Amino acid sequence: MRLKTIIAATGLLAAFAAFTALPACAQAKKAADGVPICVGCHEKQNSTILLTGHGASNDAVGSSCQACHGDASLHVQDPMKSKPANLLGAKTANAAEKSAVCLTCHSGNRALENWSIAKHRKVDVSCVSCHSIHGTQSASNNKEIKGAQFAAAPYTTTARQLAYKVCVECHTEVRGEILKPSHHPIIEGKIGCQDCHDPHGSMQKASLKNESVNDLCYSCHADKRGPWIHEHPPVEENCATCHTPHGSSHRALLAQKAPVLCGDCHANGHTHGIYDGRGTLPNTLPSNIRFEGSGCVSCHRQIHGSNAPSSAFGQFFMR
Repeated sequence: MRLKTIIAATGLLAAFAAFTALPACAQAKKAADGVPICVGCHEKQNSTILLTGHGASNDAVGSSCQACHGDASLHVQDPMKSKPANLLGAKTANAAEKSAVCLTCHSGNRALENWSIAKHRKVDVSCVSCHSIHGTQSASNNKEIKGAQFAAAPYTTTARQLAYKVCVECHTEVRGEILKPSHHPIIEGKIGCQDCHDPHGSMQKASLKNESVNDLCYSCHADKRGPWIHEHPPVEENCATCHTPHGSSHRALLAQKAPVLCGDCHANGHTHGIYDGRGTLPNTLPSNIRFEGSGCVSCHRQIHGSNAPSSAFGQFFMR
């Protein structure tokens, strides 16, 4: 009876040893086939990088995996006992340590030449705060933002997640502005935050890509560049004097509705007639522009500048 018990126990131990050896055998077979050894346990994570540069440079020993997650030689021998350093996923690692992992390969990237002075780096934003190597962020970490849907979502021009959705997770005030009636086509996917701002750092205020606000605006709105015979001073100084870049409740991204906006500078003109019922034009019968359905731009159409040689029209930016 005792002999039978010993034989049965020996059989159980042999079966358990064979069962525990299966993952190792599978990993060895995959490695022999040129498939990363990490696939034996982390097949889902590997599938998310197959079509990326990280997946293309991977090999049988999982060089790309180890480049980011740390040495896994001991982890392969005993997965439960030894874990890779994995600074990218460690809760104790700070932003600089996480970014340093990415910079071991990407430090020579021209887009990162200003990272040392970047505002994002200074406020402890790391590479993985914006970039997700294995696909979208998990719902547990980003449940509220991931579930949010914008009104214009069905009219976007691409199936990919738009970059602005990552930006508005921190820049919540901009999120409200780009949803106003007049806005740059950001939520439609025609332009992105990165078209005007450099998230990896810039020498300019607000991480602008150009040396000035006007130069940035002219890169798309070249027809407003000039040169003009008759220049409008606020236009030459800063486009943001009259326009709000992210969104407005008024047409053409205006900071205020005309003629109130015009009255900020032209307080001594004939704009007073809009509100008090007096004649709006010199030497004319009493009239009111409010009832005429007119406004400043009804006559002064060339408000960005005029090349009309006549001083009567060009000087006053009239059409």
